[in-house]
Amino acid sequence: MSTVGLIVAGGDSTRMGRDKASVEIAGRTFVSWVADALSVVADRIVVAGRSATVDGFETIPDPDFSVRGPLAGLAALAGTAPTERVTLVVAIDQPFVRAETLALLQAHCDDLPVVPVDDGTRQVTCMAYPSGLLHAASEEAGAGGSLQTLLERVGCVEVTEQMWAEWGEDGRSWRSLDTPDDVAHAIEVYGV
Repeated sequence: MSTVGLIVAGGDSTRMGRDKASVEIAGRTFVSWVADALSVVADRIVVAGRSATVDGFETIPDPDFSVRGPLAGLAALAGTAPTERVTLVVAIDQPFVRAETLALLQAHCDDLPVVPVDDGTRQVTCMAYPSGLLHAASEEAGAGGSLQTLLERVGCVEVTEQMWAEWGEDGRSWRSLDTPDDVAHAIEVYGV
């Protein structure tokens, strides 16, 4: 199954105080951690929301929509006409993402997006999205929607807490690290 790993890296990183792509854990950048997990299952890795190269990875800028975040990343990817069947979406600030979880999301992705649900919330920055629906992401972004409204429109397969716990997932794959304190706490909880 041909897969592209989309690292969503737009935004200003104001709470972190510097570019999240360059924040390090154990001497490795966030982008390196995320890319390593994605590389286990993805044939190609793209960093969305950037025009300059990030650590040597292919980049695509966000489209000219008012929408930002993961929906903008999917819309930007749609403009590149990817040949991959599945897009794995991971945020740049999720360095503890597990390759095993990504592989299982990919394996369950057919005609609908596959997204974990944690505490009643869809974790849209750690999901598998069928590349055949990228046009719908562009339409939703152009209409000022969000990834959540897109999933309401096209439908999705929700991975319940019971299911992802059976995968060995504990929520670390979609844990966003927005501040230096978040980084320190996550290292305490998950180690490196």
